[in-house]
Amino acid sequence: MEWAAGPLFSFVSERKVNIIMKKKSQPNRAGQIAELAARLAAPVIAERGCELWDAEYVKEAGTWYLRIFLDKEGGVDILDCEAVSRVLSDLLDEADPIEESYTLEVGSAGAERALKRPDDFKKFLNSPVLVKLYQARDGRKEFPGVLRAYDDLTGAVTISADSGADEKFDGQEIALVRLRVEF
Repeated sequence: MEWAAGPLFSFVSERKVNIIMKKKSQPNRAGQIAELAARLAAPVIAERGCELWDAEYVKEAGTWYLRIFLDKEGGVDILDCEAVSRVLSDLLDEADPIEESYTLEVGSAGAERALKRPDDFKKFLNSPVLVKLYQARDGRKEFPGVLRAYDDLTGAVTISADSGADEKFDGQEIALVRLRVEF
């Protein structure tokens, strides 16, 4: 099986809705929108034989994006992305949870996907990863290696570094852990 470094496919649908000016009191509105979209998307994704890898609602360069990332044994294809996008777009129109204009993107989680949840780390134990830190350690912020352990309580990660030594990273110092494709 061949792997691509990023998402294999992405189906983008531009969606415009009327903006209603209201003050939001929720501190993590983007997270709440992503969670709601994930709940709406889960059954649609399952019908395609896929699983929901992640959902995010982010603002980049002045534009809001609702991104749904899929995973499937054997890989996600463009038809999976398109089918999920079309049905989810209708469900989002019906539920109308997002007041501002946004772009809906449905794509593959990709071979070098980020690991975020404890189950992600457990699933990919003994897999090649790249750990990125918020602040440099020994003059470096990136550490490639093989994922050896994950602590559910603290978020600490242990890797066997490419140098051969084990490296342990506390959860608070980790900015990102993602799978790493080796060629």
